[in-house]
Amino acid sequence: MIPLYAYRDNTCDPRKCTVKKLAQRGLATIVTSIARIPRSTLLLDPTAEQAVSPADRHLPSITALDCSWEVLDTGAVSSWRNRRALPFLVAANPVNFGRPFRLTSVEAMAATLYILGEKEQARTILTPFRWGLRFLEVNAEPLEDYAQAKDSSEVVAIQALYM
Repeated sequence: MIPLYAYRDNTCDPRKCTVKKLAQRGLATIVTSIARIPRSTLLLDPTAEQAVSPADRHLPSITALDCSWEVLDTGAVSSWRNRRALPFLVAANPVNFGRPFRLTSVEAMAATLYILGEKEQARTILTPFRWGLRFLEVNAEPLEDYAQAKDSSEVVAIQALYM
């Protein structure tokens, strides 16, 4: 199992926080300071220039930035080497159902796990949510295609087919 971390700054609604639910079940670790995020992690950042791809399998953990983008100090993470963005996927969560790129942190982590070949762990972290496994159903084709890519540039090329 790949360790999962989430930087959480308490700007989201705690009743809807997917990371909090994962942490309560022992499926993720919450980090409250950017300085405490492992530097070797695969950092999920929608502003990153590279897409998550199977070539990132060597990275030891995954970290999601679970915070309001309006308050995030992007300078604090912009220098990280292992920043990756997710390719085109559609949300299955009740707030943003059907909207592209509007994923919850658990959807982002699950997509990353799936692309890295950790399909069972992706299912495991989605199971606590009524809508969780629906995310994998809605995105079945693109996730399979992204998981077959060799690197970030191939993921981006595949993404163009879905956009």
